[in-house]
Amino acid sequence: MSDSSSSSISKPLAPPFWIGPLKVDPPILQAPMAGFTNYPFRQIVREFGGAGLLATEMVNAKGFVWLDEQEATHPDRLWGVADEPRPLAVQIWDNDPETLAKVGSRLASEYRVSVVDINFGCPVRQVTQKAHSGSYLLSQPERMGQIIERVVEACGETPVTAKIRLGCTRDRINAIDIAQVVEGAGASALTVHGRTAADMFRGEADWERISSIKPYLKRIPLIGNGDLDSPEKVVRAFENFDVDGVMIARASLNKPWLFAHAAAAVRGEPIPAEPTLEQQRELMVYHYRLVCDRFGEQKGTVLMRKFACCYAQGRPGAREFRKHVATVVTREEFTGVVETFFPRDIAAVAV
Repeated sequence: MSDSSSSSISKPLAPPFWIGPLKVDPPILQAPMAGFTNYPFRQIVREFGGAGLLATEMVNAKGFVWLDEQEATHPDRLWGVADEPRPLAVQIWDNDPETLAKVGSRLASEYRVSVVDINFGCPVRQVTQKAHSGSYLLSQPERMGQIIERVVEACGETPVTAKIRLGCTRDRINAIDIAQVVEGAGASALTVHGRTAADMFRGEADWERISSIKPYLKRIPLIGNGDLDSPEKVVRAFENFDVDGVMIARASLNKPWLFAHAAAAVRGEPIPAEPTLEQQRELMVYHYRLVCDRFGEQKGTVLMRKFACCYAQGRPGAREFRKHVATVVTREEFTGVVETFFPRDIAAVAV
């Protein structure tokens, strides 16, 4: 992608920080996102650079154990992890300390991952109400502590981290209390998404509340997450809030180069220019090839629909492109839709 500068940030910010023995440099993390942060996506992010720590999709610990007992293939979300470049975190979820510990131990010893992260932040009903996991556990700090203690014990020297939200609802924000439980149970870092579980992804992330947690942590770093969709916002997060690192999530799905641009910004270097629409088209086609290499053409084409819709976000002609790409089932159809509806330059298609 182009390395010419369109703007710059002059003030260097945000030194590296440590998660146990792991140095996170730059202090910008790629968030685990179910259905998206699979091996091809991580490969693209890694090629652009700028992410100090990448993460898999979250893995259901109970499902992992069940597959293991059936002597079946391990979860698809762990495909490629064993041989993938490091550093790399794997996020796991469940509500049973022993199940999570068993999986954490396997990830540390067999997969040799850099970090085992425990999800206490997912607000999706299937995880919270049906499985009593994710952000559901924010109402049970004692249970969270038990889980973390067991996973830390099982993972040995591999650091264990936790990701939370501010609380279950706006009138039940308990992130400060939870943060102290997380640290006291032996976790090596805490990531906080600046919304409650009830908020889902509505409204704005509350970075003031994220920042207010820092004075209560004596040993471990604090990572902030929420609404970081530009290098300038990443810089402002470090300038205005008391965090050691930041985590970028949804914005990277249509801008996987965002990590590299943000890393340049916090180093005080010129921010590279946004890729041209032609370069974005090329990137999307390259992403499609990686997905098909991994999943085969039939499954890969269907899987790529949602990624293609992400690439189109905010682009000229996005609505028409999404309408057509959402129905493709073959390589020929995908290529035809891209050629017809994804513009080659800013003037190619009317907004």
